[in-house]
Amino acid sequence: MKPAMTHRAKAVRAALALSCAVALAGCGYVVTPQDEATPTPAIAGGEWSAVATKVEEASGALHVDLSIRNDTGDWSTMGIDQGGSVKLVGSNGNTTACATAFVGTGGTSLPPGFIMRGYTGGTKVAPETQLLSVDCEGGALAAGSKLAISYSFTTGDFNYYRPASPQTATLQVDLDSPATDLTYPVAAASDLVVEKVGEPIGAINKNTLTLSAVDRAAETIEFTWDTQNPTAYPAYVHIGIPPVIGSDGVIYGRYDSPNLADAPLTPAKGSAEWKTSVTVPADVTGLYVLPSVESKQQKNFTSHAIDITDK
Repeated sequence: MKPAMTHRAKAVRAALALSCAVALAGCGYVVTPQDEATPTPAIAGGEWSAVATKVEEASGALHVDLSIRNDTGDWSTMGIDQGGSVKLVGSNGNTTACATAFVGTGGTSLPPGFIMRGYTGGTKVAPETQLLSVDCEGGALAAGSKLAISYSFTTGDFNYYRPASPQTATLQVDLDSPATDLTYPVAAASDLVVEKVGEPIGAINKNTLTLSAVDRAAETIEFTWDTQNPTAYPAYVHIGIPPVIGSDGVIYGRYDSPNLADAPLTPAKGSAEWKTSVTVPADVTGLYVLPSVESKQQKNFTSHAIDITDK
């Protein structure tokens, strides 16, 4: 039998509860309680696919340009396994290791059915466009050759505290007939819900996020975001610095974890507004914005696609 709580113990407990409530109100961040259970990754049953878009011999190496498509049925990131391999496989089964390879989404989660051929790499100070490619030193072009690319991928939401366990697979890329007629960035039908400018998106703590304006000038696209908070407590809604993808199949906007970028405090029963921007070549059209919106709980991010194809 537990001993009865004394009057003094009850008073201390009440004081602690009051101090915690004051601290939460003072910091201005009310957090939805976290589910302590380990999340199950969303597995739609599919994987990624890839096609060669150019194959050529140069300087004693075989060079292959690639495009990759998300066929998982869900939002997904993918990249080459650090412990994996990329091999050129001849029709006779002989293999050649390919030491230089850039295959992946660069960290950005791509919608199901979307296809891409590059992403923004480099550094924050000096970002650069990285096209997807493989170089096989000592490799030669021969009929029946393929690339075997070991990679890993994740699907569904990104949870900073409990990231999903990656799945592994191998891309088999036929090199005999490079594709020359691909359409970017939408390659296949899916159940993807695409938002429009001005439509509210559900966010953490019952807030809503809206892309209220898109302004394009020269090679800069500026986005105006606003949040609406119907609750009695101030809140933050983190979205990072959303990238875009368009008619050339390149993701513009260097990836950083969305929880790292600042977000304004949305006051109780109020609103907040801020801007982000991305550099995109002036001739790239057919664009979609890809924000990761903090939702469900703190530092859990759900991916969205917003149609700005008229910009």
